Amino acid sequence: HPFCAGLSMACGPSPTPGGYSVTPTEPLVRTSAGQAAVRPPLPVKLVIAGGFGVGKTTAVGSISEIEPLTTEAAITEVAAGVDDLSHTPRKTTTTVAMDFGCLTIDPTLKLYLFGTPGQERFGFMWDDIVEGAVGGLVIVDTRRLDDCYAAVDYFEHKQIPFAVAVNAFDGKIEHTLDEVRWALDVAERVPVLVFDARERGSVRDALLVVLELALARTES
Repeated sequence: HPFCAGLSMACGPSPTPGGYSVTPTEPLVRTSAGQAAVRPPLPVKLVIAGGFGVGKTTAVGSISEIEPLTTEAAITEVAAGVDDLSHTPRKTTTTVAMDFGCLTIDPTLKLYLFGTPGQERFGFMWDDIVEGAVGGLVIVDTRRLDDCYAAVDYFEHKQIPFAVAVNAFDGKIEHTLDEVRWALDVAERVPVLVFDARERGSVRDALLVVLELALARTES
């Protein structure tokens, strides 16, 4: 689809100095006075979700064309007693509201990316964050699969198209994708893939999968 091809172009190896390369042709519309004007790109909202410390903030930062808006707070001794830091010992901050970034695919389409907080105690924010989203990317750490159950259940309950992206910490995953699918009990129509939240191209490919799901939903 054109907007998916645009995303590949936008995240290619040769971005423009001010951001990502885009198709130069801009859509024009006629104003009431008959003058030509540039039509603003269509806004598309995607949500990046998952458990605590799985790489949501990193993924948004890797792909966003603007400086990401983050709501990071220091992990206190009290929080450390609640949140499992055994697999993320170097993590010193955590998202307490949301992450936000954006990416212009081409002159007709712009992605707005919203990252959810990972802890269950911030679950009351989810409805507001997810409202209006066309799809979601659930990031998974295979060392802590149970941390993403809540996100999977949420998207299934809301009937929002989503994909599961296994973040390859240290370049490896603890379980095969078939094992992850079985453990999460997700339908065959739900894509399960491996990606690296630190790599722009890898995040791009994961977002492409979600966009394809959203497109299929609109055409069905």
